[in-house]
Amino acid sequence: MKRNSIDIITLGCSKNLVDSERLIRQLELNGYIVRHDPKEVKAEIVVVNTCGFIADAKEESINMILELGEAKQEGKIRQLYVMGCLSERYFDELGKEIPEVDKFYGKFNWTELISDLGKTYDEKREDERHLTTPKHYAYVKIAEGCDRQCAYCSIPIITGTFKSRPMERIVAEVEQLVAEGVKEFQIIAQEITFYGIDLYGKQMIAELVRRISDVKGVKWIRLHYAYPTHFPYELLEVMRERDNVCKYLDIALQHINDKVLENMQRHIDSRQTKELIERIRREVPGICLRTTLMVGFPGEGEEEFEELKDFVRWAKFDRMGAFAYSEEDGTPAARMYEDEVSEEVKQQRLSDLMALQQDISAEVQAGKIGSVERVIIDRKEGDYYVGRTQYDSPEVDPEVLVPASGGMLRIGNFYNVRITDADDFDLYGNRI
Repeated sequence: MKRNSIDIITLGCSKNLVDSERLIRQLELNGYIVRHDPKEVKAEIVVVNTCGFIADAKEESINMILELGEAKQEGKIRQLYVMGCLSERYFDELGKEIPEVDKFYGKFNWTELISDLGKTYDEKREDERHLTTPKHYAYVKIAEGCDRQCAYCSIPIITGTFKSRPMERIVAEVEQLVAEGVKEFQIIAQEITFYGIDLYGKQMIAELVRRISDVKGVKWIRLHYAYPTHFPYELLEVMRERDNVCKYLDIALQHINDKVLENMQRHIDSRQTKELIERIRREVPGICLRTTLMVGFPGEGEEEFEELKDFVRWAKFDRMGAFAYSEEDGTPAARMYEDEVSEEVKQQRLSDLMALQQDISAEVQAGKIGSVERVIIDRKEGDYYVGRTQYDSPEVDPEVLVPASGGMLRIGNFYNVRITDADDFDLYGNRI
């Protein structure tokens, strides 16, 4: 057990990761030695930043807390703290069920941990972060919460209403990160298209992206996660005209059947969804569209699922993820509908949908053979340098493998790479 040391474990999404990075910075300002996601916990204090979005994520978080609770009982760690979405949602229950935890914090009051350790939280430096990503890219969180109230989603219950960060603070954060060597920025929020309505009275995501793209040293800007209803089409103009705004949009569509979309409270129908996709592709030629779909939501029978598969065949998404519906306590769907689709059927539909997308992905990737792509190098792995194109977000998207035998490449630098081969997901190429 290392004295004056803290291990932080982050579970869940990149929005949680940003919170952990801010916490790490505050702890370091107070003299702690901090490690993030260590292979083996060795610090005297451990903090778990939890996810509480869906059943699998909640189970992972609970198992991690229980495992660390045992380590504390065995004397391997001295103090255990828990923060994040799971503890925000189930604060009272967790405190009763897992007494080994010294204190639970929610999604937003984790700053109290600093004072509970007898240290001082520096509000003047609250936007500073210790990056846990490779130093050439970072996530920038532009808002908290969500106002959309989709029937299946617990996020508004956990995080509350949508709260935009002031544009000036976001731009200042980007400028600071550029000064630290960051070149690529993943712009994130529960959904980015609502940005600005609470602060400025209208959607301001296009203006925000424009201002970020004006910062000298910003090489790539990539956007996660858009909402299809009332989509701000002025954003497409910025994407088309600004070279450092990646032609990439992560837009969760969830389904295509009108009845299922209505049950989900998505406030959009099949025709409008298809028109949106066509317009995005028309206004930003060559754009990479990433989406997320859900199977097994109440109201989805075989006919509705077949319609969803037909939609995937039609849309030919460059990137697609999917998950099976799980009923979440307190959501409109849990109150209004019976979870009628069996788990077995959900998993079979999920498998069928992803197999369909695998074929589409293989076709999309094969179509890039012979092209020249600008690639940023993330790491060296075995005999290859591993990088990404503007169409690939870290962690979730395909990568480009460049043989190390072709010469040394610098991590974080851009290179032109001719694509020579492809498999279902990854590309292979040689530096030009």
